[in-house]
Amino acid sequence: MKLAYVLNTYPQPSHSFIRRELRALEREGAEVVRLAMRRAQADLPDPQDREEAAATEYVLERGAAGLALALVRVVLVSPVRFGAALRLAVRMGRASPRGVARHLVYLAEAAHVARRCAREGVQHMHAHFGTNSASVALLANALGGPGFSLTVHGPEEFDAPAALSLPLKLRRAAFAVGVSQFGRAQLCRWADFDAWPRLHVVRCGVEPAGFADPAPFPAGTLRLVSVGRFSEQKGQMVLIEALSLLQEAVADFHLALVGDGEMRPELERAIAERGLSDRVTLTGWLPEAGVRAELDRAHALVLPSFAEGLPVVIMEAMAAGRPVISTHVAGIPELVRPGSTGWLVPAGDARALADAMTEMAATPAARLSAMGQAGRQLVFERHDAGAEAARLATLFRRAVAAGG
Repeated sequence: MKLAYVLNTYPQPSHSFIRRELRALEREGAEVVRLAMRRAQADLPDPQDREEAAATEYVLERGAAGLALALVRVVLVSPVRFGAALRLAVRMGRASPRGVARHLVYLAEAAHVARRCAREGVQHMHAHFGTNSASVALLANALGGPGFSLTVHGPEEFDAPAALSLPLKLRRAAFAVGVSQFGRAQLCRWADFDAWPRLHVVRCGVEPAGFADPAPFPAGTLRLVSVGRFSEQKGQMVLIEALSLLQEAVADFHLALVGDGEMRPELERAIAERGLSDRVTLTGWLPEAGVRAELDRAHALVLPSFAEGLPVVIMEAMAAGRPVISTHVAGIPELVRPGSTGWLVPAGDARALADAMTEMAATPAARLSAMGQAGRQLVFERHDAGAEAARLATLFRRAVAAGG
């Protein structure tokens, strides 16, 4: 079975789950052509991501002339298909704030993707995220390319399903998957009832073999870690506010804030204004080994998100035997279970977050260890990357057999 993964920006430090999925599929015997629209602008600290970048073809690097030529070939060879695809692009463009012109660019990208799939003998395309990568896959299929499917993560797709033409994508896809039961339920909101059997749950995964017995909990200073892109939806600003409240109850603590992004200057300013500079370290993006080392040094992961799909770092923290403090958002409660694997608080409530961290700080190490073990068991049962890739491979084979 030969597949093409159609992606927007790949690889990225925050998208290690795609890399794990691709490699697990290849261990299942699939051949996977990686077609990304553009390279990441950020550095790639993880050597595995650098290997993926070397194995990926970047569509926009064909240049305007190359993409226009691909489109002209379609017009000359399949004018009827081109007309149908053009109407779809215009329809999606009119629904989107990005407009019709941007979707005509997607159409040109799709022409190149369809041609590459034909040359490579690709039997099926899969897009991660229901955003522009899924638009390109849909248009490539309309231009004569193979059938396509998509993984919807959230929260972007859940915020603006109509603007992303998500109902249209679900209608035309061979199948679609959510990364949690919550995610599949959101797809059910926007799919026709007769499409519900084509909506599945395929979870992002970790590789259990990469997580040996958990490191002992550190003695002394309370150590917390938070991992994610610095953006409004991740709630790091509320975490800084909660840390300033935590000082009332806990004298000695430290937070490692792992990641980077557009909000870094604001976070640095908030940390300084609250007198937390000696208590918070901004590490930048770290390779997988670096994230694992920070988890091993911590008592708990704190993730105060406003909007999510189901964060992979929660799976990684649990696999490392660490309890999690997070919010009642999207698929998070499917893993973070109060009293069992961690603490849940209302999103945006700094006081509740501070109280949860205070309670965690007072929890005996034996109890934290038991919570960590419960999390490990749950993650290894539900989020094994190999098992989830096998599930996805079965869906691909069914789609290929059905001609989709």
